Amino acid sequence: MTAKKFYDWQTLGGTDDVMRLVYCLERADIPWCAIGGVAVNHWAAEPMVTQDVDFVVATEAIERVVQILTEAGFRPERFQWSINFKGHSKISLQLSTEDFYRDFPARAVPADVHGILLRVASLEDTLKGKIKAWSDSARRQSKRIKDLGDIARLIETHPHLWEFLTDDLKRQIEHPMA
Repeated sequence: MTAKKFYDWQTLGGTDDVMRLVYCLERADIPWCAIGGVAVNHWAAEPMVTQDVDFVVATEAIERVVQILTEAGFRPERFQWSINFKGHSKISLQLSTEDFYRDFPARAVPADVHGILLRVASLEDTLKGKIKAWSDSARRQSKRIKDLGDIARLIETHPHLWEFLTDDLKRQIEHPMA
């Protein structure tokens, strides 16, 4: 089974929704990139299936993206820090509207994640985003634990990132040379 077929099986057809998202953004020539778990899957040694595809676009393009994705058949739902889109699968496409991520698309790199060609946040931006998410005490414990695991996966694969960790994170994650 290919990575794409496995992902599709796990998400009940998520490949199509993700590929439609990519097509819409690329066709409209909108700067964008995947962040969060999808970006971690590109940079870490072992990918994990996620049913959320977090992404960010240039701030000035947010409303245009909502219009384009709605016209493409996605259903938007607005939240304080994101606009989530549902297509035909179990995938939730989550457009972050936080200023923290606004420069990520400019540093994005092309990537093959689960057999799908995407733009993903740079390695350093991916780590910064995960540290921000983990640091948010308002997030559910289960999400913060996953964020900590994602940070550990990045450090295991890219030991030089250790220097970017906070002291609190260094106490919780094994040093990669240990």
